[in-house]
Amino acid sequence: YSKVSIINISKVLLYFSRVPELRTTLVKHDGMLQTLCRVSTSQLEPDARVLRMRIIANLSNAEDVKHIMIDHSGLIESVLKIAALDLSEGAREYASATLMDLASSTNSQESMAKNDKLLATLVKLAVTDSKDETREYAVTALQNLAFSKENRTRLVEFSDGVVIEALKKALSTDSNDKSRRRAAGALTNLACEETADLMAGHEGLLHVLSRAATHDKNSDVQKRSCLALTKIASSSSADSDFFKVLVTALVNASSSENCTGIPAVLRVKAREASVREDMARIPGLLDTLAEMSISRKYSSKDKENAMRAIMHLTNETENRKIMCNKVILQALIEASNMDSAVSKEIRDSAIVAIERLATEVTNRQYMARHEGLLVAVAKATERESKSELAGEKQSQPRLAKQLLLSLLLAM
Repeated sequence: YSKVSIINISKVLLYFSRVPELRTTLVKHDGMLQTLCRVSTSQLEPDARVLRMRIIANLSNAEDVKHIMIDHSGLIESVLKIAALDLSEGAREYASATLMDLASSTNSQESMAKNDKLLATLVKLAVTDSKDETREYAVTALQNLAFSKENRTRLVEFSDGVVIEALKKALSTDSNDKSRRRAAGALTNLACEETADLMAGHEGLLHVLSRAATHDKNSDVQKRSCLALTKIASSSSADSDFFKVLVTALVNASSSENCTGIPAVLRVKAREASVREDMARIPGLLDTLAEMSISRKYSSKDKENAMRAIMHLTNETENRKIMCNKVILQALIEASNMDSAVSKEIRDSAIVAIERLATEVTNRQYMARHEGLLVAVAKATERESKSELAGEKQSQPRLAKQLLLSLLLAM
């Protein structure tokens, strides 16, 4: 009858552990955690192991005793043994849930991330377990651990990037929407100045993020993937070996209706003089910026950021010939003709970009003959004259009149 007794005792403890008000008392009760440590012993029946893991999972929900459970000698080791080796799906699921809840405590995240066996177990559960919930809890645990700034480099570098690889696989192949969403969230948490270049250099990660941002069936996964991608991009250094791959991923992701923040990142990147020449030659970038600057689906701020990026790219002398094309010129014309109050910065940036393109003498005749361009510059000249007469201060120098004369002479 001993097996039946163990089952019945475990059921009683399970009922108690379901009551939030009792969990702290149970954890602190003399001998309770030591008894629960025996969950991984082979002498227990599978049903008894599942019951005990459910008890531990319930207790790990109590915020004020999580540190006690983590610091207890033997408890985490037993949970990890169940998570990694137990043949029972239920036991592994509750072990994964326990690790997820314990990892949500900011007081214990750093110590948990230092445990090699714990990280390896979470990676295994996230990638190989057959049960949706178990994989989801493991990915969420990694997301929780990545929340701590002190853990990010550790997690990214752990075992040659195995955590990043597990999150990449979860995002790209897991059938569970929640797992994919959590994986994208974990990658977002991990991205910072110290880790961005390492993440950008992880084989296939940028491609997976850009593809998830555009093709995932879940809109929330798309949004989170885009957020992870833009955070990596904004945190990476301008001299990164993976700059072109990173910008290409941003260009690809920009086609998604659920992606935001990409114009702002491209604007910041275009401010770096050392990368402007390479940036303008990345396939699709100029067309993407042109669309962003005038398309109705983008906000006024996005349009401004895109037009500023174009303006910055025209600062590079070597870019002026390739940027003097129908797509860019049409975008500059439409932007310079915007007449709303919130479009002033866009209009001014467009005129500056046109003026810089016109400093390349060989561009002027083509520009002057482009339909609508002279009219747009003439309107800008009129606006500048009125502004000057009114005594208004300009954030940009008044360039339109001189620009108009140079284009007329070119004809």
